[in-house]
Amino acid sequence: MRFPPRSTRIGALVALTSALLIGGAATVPANAAPAAVGNVCYSALPSQAHDTLDLIESSGPFPFPQDGTVFQNREGILPDQDTGYYHEYTVITPGSDDRGARRIVTGEEQQEDYYTADHYESFRLVNYSC
Repeated sequence: MRFPPRSTRIGALVALTSALLIGGAATVPANAAPAAVGNVCYSALPSQAHDTLDLIESSGPFPFPQDGTVFQNREGILPDQDTGYYHEYTVITPGSDDRGARRIVTGEEQQEDYYTADHYESFRLVNYSC
């Protein structure tokens, strides 16, 4: 089973809570996920996302040649990392004639998986413990 890193989310939460309670500016760690990144329980993902995560875990084979390519994070929604840190994979959309909008983006940290259903407009970190 895959488990996402929690340290960056906890650090950001502590910094924000401290700023709100004490007053002053919030200092969020540089590697903390931006506010646009939410969480999603693994059990709440569509079954096709489970299939994609299983393929990632077993290193494929993947249904599209783009799967496993470097995700550039041009939108700047995910935490800033060096080029090559993130990779993207297609989550099949039933009834779609193309790759659709759903993706899993993985980070190099163990079990750092993000789900997007809207082609990179928003991301949710997969929580494997719920």
